[in-house]
Amino acid sequence: MSVEFTLNGQTLSVDIDADTPLLEVLRNDLELNATKFGCGLAQCGACAVLLDGKSIRSCITPLSVAVGRSVMTLEGIGSEENPHPLQSAFIEEQAMQCGYCVSGIIMTASALLAANPNPSREEIQAALAGHLCRCGAQPRMIRAVERAAALASDDK
Repeated sequence: MSVEFTLNGQTLSVDIDADTPLLEVLRNDLELNATKFGCGLAQCGACAVLLDGKSIRSCITPLSVAVGRSVMTLEGIGSEENPHPLQSAFIEEQAMQCGYCVSGIIMTASALLAANPNPSREEIQAALAGHLCRCGAQPRMIRAVERAAALASDDK
């Protein structure tokens, strides 16, 4: 079955079983490896991507859900030459250690900032509460999201 959707701003069509988890399609078939497989049960957040601007867990989302919709991965929100404010802020705050969880956290934070450009610390904590990080970098990650919000408001 041919499945058509928009990925990181480009429309594409893939011939993959529509029941295949979106995460598998992204990593195995489209070779976009920023999105990570963590638990496979939508519990850890490592696989978070944006679907029509909302953070979802791609490990349990079948490809069929993406038909005619927009999927955004970490590879699509910024580049080395033009990083997203969250990417810059995570670097500036040294907000990662192993980095395994960071892609999902940045994607969820991106959805948060799109919906609420100036979130409180409590709103950031609530948005990221479903993401597991074993390194203990969460305080730096929260500061990075605060910094990204400030950077984005400075750009306006």
